Amino acid sequence: MKVYASRPSSRTQSGLPFHRPSTKARRVTENADSLGAVLARHEIDVPDDQVALLERYCQALWEWNSKINLTRHTDYDRFVGRDVVDSLVIANQLGESEKVLDVGTGGGVPGIILAIIRPDLHVSLCDSVGKKARAVADIVEQLGLNVPVYPENVQNVLAAWRGDTLVFRAVARLRKILNWLEPHWGAFERLLLVKGPAWVEERGEARHHGQMAELNLRKLASYPLPGTESESVLLQITRKQ
Repeated sequence: MKVYASRPSSRTQSGLPFHRPSTKARRVTENADSLGAVLARHEIDVPDDQVALLERYCQALWEWNSKINLTRHTDYDRFVGRDVVDSLVIANQLGESEKVLDVGTGGGVPGIILAIIRPDLHVSLCDSVGKKARAVADIVEQLGLNVPVYPENVQNVLAAWRGDTLVFRAVARLRKILNWLEPHWGAFERLLLVKGPAWVEERGEARHHGQMAELNLRKLASYPLPGTESESVLLQITRKQ
């Protein structure tokens, strides 16, 4: 299993070189407000050192985004209103020093944000798309975070990884996620999933196919989806005892 570890090197442990985008790559910023100002507008209180690290994350993410598609949230308003808010909701449900795997991390949300705002956590990231994994591993290295990145699908990662919580955000429908994980429940304790209004339909689909018979599903939180009349939810799934 390849792991892109965060270490001060121009190469990964697997020997694959990082491909840094040019420093001349255009950073898309549609909102001139500072990150601190946008956080304050959303009434989010984050220590100054974490704000600085989040800002560096945005800069690295948006620079990479000019090369490959990692995010649609290319200004501070959307970054805070969607990415930071989702990550904070998840963080509020995580215990001290939990071992967390962010599945299908894409550009590093929520995993990198969790590692910044909750440095007590042991966060790992995985993404089956190799170029995304390489990009996010480079971002992690730039930020100096101790966050392993697995360029593998979650089934392969769970053959060796053991921890507390798997986090899914905008990855797949519930039925597909449960298919992936069905043989691997011994590797973790629970799932946390960020979902939109279609979660009720997805739960019904999973029930119809018998996937919920041995599982408990609980809605831990609900909150407005910015710019819409809908809401996001945080779901927890555990195995029945």
